[in-house]
Amino acid sequence: MTSQKSSFLVLDNFIGGEFVPCDRHMDSYDPSTGEVYCKVPDSGPEEVEAAVKAAKKAFPEWSSRSPEHRAQILNKLADLIEERLLEFAQAESKDQGKTVTFARNVDIPRSAYNFRFFASSVLHHTTDCSQMDHLGCLNYTIRCPVGVAGLISPWNLPLYLLTWKIAPAIATGNTVVAKPSEMTSVTAWMMCKLMQKAGMPPGVVNIVFGSGPRAGNALVGHPDVPLVSFTGSTLTAQRITERSAPYCKKLSLELGGKNPAIIFADADLDQCIQTTVRSSFSNQGEICLCTSRIYVERSIYDTFLEKFVAAARKWKTGAPSDPSNNNGALISKEHLEKVRSFVALARSEGGTVHCGEGVDSLDLPEANANGYFMPATVISGLSDSSTVMQEEIFGPVTCVSPFDTEDEAVAKGNGVRYGLAATVWSQDVGKVHRMAQRLQAGLVWTNCWLVRDLNLPFGGMKNSGVGREGGKDSYHFFTEVKSVTIKH
Repeated sequence: MTSQKSSFLVLDNFIGGEFVPCDRHMDSYDPSTGEVYCKVPDSGPEEVEAAVKAAKKAFPEWSSRSPEHRAQILNKLADLIEERLLEFAQAESKDQGKTVTFARNVDIPRSAYNFRFFASSVLHHTTDCSQMDHLGCLNYTIRCPVGVAGLISPWNLPLYLLTWKIAPAIATGNTVVAKPSEMTSVTAWMMCKLMQKAGMPPGVVNIVFGSGPRAGNALVGHPDVPLVSFTGSTLTAQRITERSAPYCKKLSLELGGKNPAIIFADADLDQCIQTTVRSSFSNQGEICLCTSRIYVERSIYDTFLEKFVAAARKWKTGAPSDPSNNNGALISKEHLEKVRSFVALARSEGGTVHCGEGVDSLDLPEANANGYFMPATVISGLSDSSTVMQEEIFGPVTCVSPFDTEDEAVAKGNGVRYGLAATVWSQDVGKVHRMAQRLQAGLVWTNCWLVRDLNLPFGGMKNSGVGREGGKDSYHFFTEVKSVTIKH
């Protein structure tokens, strides 16, 4: 199943209920040390073909099971993950760079809950019916699983976002070929080891490890994969759309964000600063919902900036295993360099870097000296047209800027090509409703951040994606609807 050649963890693909070795591998790094610790399969068309074949073979039997029977297996899988909570959290931290605390409190509990939520949710949907008595007809709808679902998940919340896709796909009766990010594959592989114990029939869940250009490309372009759910970059989504176009595939694309926080003078400043530090820097700023542009009403701008920078300096970055740290390491050396380049660009454009990169040094343990760490960084003084204000950075960097009027706040908030999330801080109920209406974002939080009811739609507008996922939305995406008319 796996071997420890030269102390490396070596992963295998999971196809048709079995671990299948791959003859090509890629290096996977521990971001907190900068060292290779794992070999991940470099799968291509051959491995994807085998996985799709296994998923197709399993589909008739799995799709004919009752939702209750499928739900039992999802709940058992959730139990098995929860029993191994710390083991999964430590593995996620080592693979991704995030703190063990964040993985233990957020990633792994949510991964188990994704299975529980959809195990329950799938039992409670109803379909439509309409009467046409004057024609002696009755119309109703039925929903059927689509077939083999192709699922591609990112490296920032590895198991959390993989299970957010697998759970609704299999709960609704589809079978799955999933490709996690090649940079964070370990927890997906660990979950595969639990499938048989959970009672999952062979071929229902297949996981193929590899890169986007090889494994991902083969998966999204496969004629027998009618549906693709992807979370990742807007650029990759464009490629997926092109590859899928000849087959008219169903697509759900959850992409980047450049999310604004809009802070009015009547905000509860203490609560606002505490939450906005969290929304800007959680998980090293590597969450698509993180706040990266903060617009503050001018009358409180100076006060806010001073307090916010002081709070950001207290957001500790260091060894992921140390429970006193808020942030761990960024995902890769390349990503760290990319994030740093945005800070350098901000400086060259006349921006002020108040704390973090290039201002505050990190005191790291010797073992972490070559890790990909970066302190929480706050920038001000940039124009709205700056690349730093327009492009997704996906790191612990946020920019602060003043505004004068509500209309100006809306224009600034909407002035990017993304539209995933926004936060609004005000005690004025009329104002928060107006802002929620006018901001171009799929999610708007008021006086809070990242409060999620999984029943509700999740997704973005503009370049932040296509489609929505959540209780009813995922049910609709992972099924095909048929309208049936019976004349009696």
